[in-house]
Order: sequence, then structure tokens, then C-alpha cells
Amino acid sequence: MEPLAVEARRRLGELINCPDDEINLAEAALLIACEEYPRLDIACYVKRLDKMARSLQARLPRGGEPARTAQAINAYLFGELGFSGNRAAYYDLRNSFLNDVLDRRLGIPITLSTLYMEVARRVGFPVEGVGLPGHFMLRHSANGSTFYIDAFNAGSFLSEDDCRDRVDHMYGDSLVFRDEFLEPVKKRQVLVRMLYNLKGVYISMEDYEKALAATDRILLLDPDAHCERRDRGLLYFRLECFQSALVDLSAYLERKPDAEDGRTIRKHVERLSGLGHMLN
Repeated sequence: MEPLAVEARRRLGELINCPDDEINLAEAALLIACEEYPRLDIACYVKRLDKMARSLQARLPRGGEPARTAQAINAYLFGELGFSGNRAAYYDLRNSFLNDVLDRRLGIPITLSTLYMEVARRVGFPVEGVGLPGHFMLRHSANGSTFYIDAFNAGSFLSEDDCRDRVDHMYGDSLVFRDEFLEPVKKRQVLVRMLYNLKGVYISMEDYEKALAATDRILLLDPDAHCERRDRGLLYFRLECFQSALVDLSAYLERKPDAEDGRTIRKHVERLSGLGHMLN
């Protein structure tokens, strides 16, 4: 790993070493991007968010009615500034990096929601991330008012029933809707979901070294993500880092002895154990 990437990983580890509500989400997201863009000027992008919030503040309606405030945010971000969901190239890697989203004004649900949360926080409008399956959303809930915001679709408002219908439309009978889908997620979970997207894109590109780096950071944020330890072991195996593969896959079996894929992973471990002369 390049020295600048090592430094970005170290800084990310320091940044998340605090209570979840104290994590600087924008800075953490930009530190994730630093491993793709080692010379990224994080402070510059944070200042850009600050400037956007100052411009937005002057456009907010008086009285603080939540729906009107959200509409003003939508008009500024998606109307005046032109941020939008990148339907034409949803899996473009740049959609997953907050700096690229700010530069190109295109993104996917998780990064556009992160942008929205960070700008809204700066103007005192509380919104939280909601990890709806297949489509990250936002929720405003205060003073008896609760509604959901779809940052990928120009900030459109949804009710609970709308969210249920969306999941049913996407998954049909293959996924039973649960009330917990509408619960707000922690900032660490937002960052993990961002990294899941990156990992998936890197694997589709067959860039296994970067997929490994994304998995490393998922485990940095969530050390108990045992399936990620398994995936890291399989990535190590593909990259012929056999000793590291053996350590991770063995740890996965130790923590999940009854895993559905346990038989397959045990075969990998047996094979690796037989490669003693190649382990390093």
C-alpha cells in the first residue's frame, strides 16, 4: 500500500475512534476516497460543503415547517446546483466517492444521501440515514413529523407505505418487509455501506487488490463482520497471499462453525494447509 493510502487508513481509524454521533461523516467519506485519490485535499471539499450550507441558509423559509424546509433543500441541491442520481452509469466507480459526487454532481443513493445529511446538518435540519434494502434513504423525524426523503430521486418525499411498496416492487416475495428496515442507521453503517458498494464495483472490475482494501476498511469499521473476514480470506487466496488467506478463513470457521458455506470454506482451509511450502 502506498504511504499516502496508509496515512489515509490511519486517519480513518482515528476518526471513527469516538462515539458514533461524533463521527465527522463527510471527512470519513473523503478519507475513504483518499485511497483512490491519495492527494485529495479533504479540507477543500469540507469547505465546499460549508459554503453550500451558507448559501442554503439564506434560502430556507421562516417558521421551520419541516416539509417546507426539506423542499427548500431539494430546490437548492437538486434544482439550483443540479445534483442527481446517475442512472445512466449507476456502477461508475466515481458515484461512490464524495469528492467526485461534489465535482460531477452525480451519485448513487448512499453518496447523495451523505451529501444531503451533511448539508442539512450544517443548517440545523435533522435527517438520518435509513438502510432500506437496495436503496438508501433519509428520514426526518422531529416534533411529531416523520417522512422519508429519496436523495437519488431529487429529494422526493415518501411515506412508510411508499417505502414498503418500493421494497415489495424490488424484491417481491423473495424478501419479507421488516419494520427495522425503516429504522435510522449509525454513521459507521453508512460508511460500511459505502464500502460495500466500492467492494462490489472493484470485484466486477476484477481489481481484487482494491476490493481487498475496501474489505479491510469494512473490518476496521465493523470488526465483527465475520462474512467480510471470509471474503477477505478469499480475496487473499485469489491474490496468492496464502498465509493471510489461511488466517482469515480459519478465523471465519472458528467464529461461525455452523455457517452454510462452512463445507466449502473448510475445503479451502485444507487446501491451504497442504500448501505449507508456499505460505509466507
